[in-house]
Amino acid sequence: MNIIDKFHNWRRKQRWNKQYRKGRWDNLRKPIEADRYKTIINYITTHAKQQPSVLDLGAGEGVLNEYMDADLFSYFLGMDFSDVSIEKAKAKKFPKAEFVTADIHTYTPSQKFDVIIFNEAFYYVHDSEKQNVLDRMLHHLNADGILIVSIYREGIGCWEYFEKLQQLDFTVVKTDEEKTYWKIGAYKV
Repeated sequence: MNIIDKFHNWRRKQRWNKQYRKGRWDNLRKPIEADRYKTIINYITTHAKQQPSVLDLGAGEGVLNEYMDADLFSYFLGMDFSDVSIEKAKAKKFPKAEFVTADIHTYTPSQKFDVIIFNEAFYYVHDSEKQNVLDRMLHHLNADGILIVSIYREGIGCWEYFEKLQQLDFTVVKTDEEKTYWKIGAYKV
């Protein structure tokens, strides 16, 4: 990213922290989101090995963990751009889970994972960095691992990055609200 993009990225972080402080993202716990989270968990139980290690990119306050039984995974690492959201997630003391604040543009995991989830995060990656971020994460996916991608509505400029991967599953999670839906895919390298 050039210097202007880095500045806009910094401003975005400030905005996310302010929004998490004010409760702007509390809506992620509303029932309308439940089927999306359940679909992600279903993809884990259907396509990943038993008790996988999980990396959740875009973990926010750890809402996915609130839906997951700790027996489902061996280790869970949640990463988010917002320090405020990560502090809220850490305060919940989820078993077998850790949370880190990092910028997805530069974040390099310290280990490989069985499941990596772009949890409503890939469309926030700067266009010039999308392929680099995807390649870096795929490098940290175990050989038999799966990648799960959840994107709100169409995700224009995102899905084409996953076309070269083997698609295991794909669904559109619809709601009663006309313009509220998610596309969720599971992939292997």
